[in-house]
Amino acid sequence: MNDIEPSALHMRGATTLRRVATSQRVTADRLGDLADLPGFWEGTGFSLIARPDHSGRSENGIFLQLNLLHETIEFTSIGSPVFNRGSEQGDIAIYGVTYLHRVTDGTNGGALHIEPGMWLTIPATTAPKADATIARLGTIPHGNAFCTVGFVQHATFDKVPEIPPANTIPFAIGGEPPASDSKNPYPEYDLAVPSQFRTNPVPPGITQALIDDPNQVLRDTLNHQVFEQGQTIKQITRLITSTAGGIANIPFITTNANTLDLDSVFAIETIVDNLGNEFLQLQYSQTGLLNFKGKSFPHVTVGTLIKAF
Repeated sequence: MNDIEPSALHMRGATTLRRVATSQRVTADRLGDLADLPGFWEGTGFSLIARPDHSGRSENGIFLQLNLLHETIEFTSIGSPVFNRGSEQGDIAIYGVTYLHRVTDGTNGGALHIEPGMWLTIPATTAPKADATIARLGTIPHGNAFCTVGFVQHATFDKVPEIPPANTIPFAIGGEPPASDSKNPYPEYDLAVPSQFRTNPVPPGITQALIDDPNQVLRDTLNHQVFEQGQTIKQITRLITSTAGGIANIPFITTNANTLDLDSVFAIETIVDNLGNEFLQLQYSQTGLLNFKGKSFPHVTVGTLIKAF
């Protein structure tokens, strides 16, 4: 005997709410190059940021903050397609994942960063005419919200890949960044010059080489894995995105440290250990520009995380 009222059955059948996809597997398959992201990742990293110093004692008006990082990122599949309705072309379906990125200080455990966001995979379109793309959206409790758009790059390696330098040298707002091997004119970036406007003491393991090029952390990790641990890099999927239309900031950020640009590369790496076991590793490098006192100051963050669950 069915104990559900007929009227209730009618109401349930008449709903116009969008249902979750009939098969989670179908949705996961349509994540494409994002398919390896869902799960829990954990690892370490490094952050360099020249932040404004309003004390009046800093000749350059900055404080160079250097942090070793402990990081976790949890990615969760969005359980159904997201439809964008077209006016100039037919509708498209977007698939993606949500994420929560937590960062604490690797030396003292203090809170540094939390970022909820999404990664999306977007099909090719005719209006605008564009190939398939990816997008990363995120919000940061300083009062920033960003949308970056880009593409995927696949690579297969039989050696350690080359990773270009991450430039940390400040430059004029709207100008061209100097060559990465140029001399940094700011003494705060030179560990040989004592400064009260730099993290003190500098955490063990942070060297001048890392300040000049934070991507050295990523190279060191891969070199250690390949040449000391006997591991092999089987393949890499790079998610490469840049800001599209800038970053939305609260008025305080706009006035004091306007942030309008963010470029990032997230590399999903399939690694084979010396016993033949495969595991997934996520290496990322991102640079945001903080604009104040007539200069763009690169805020560079890098990390290496292992997929644990």
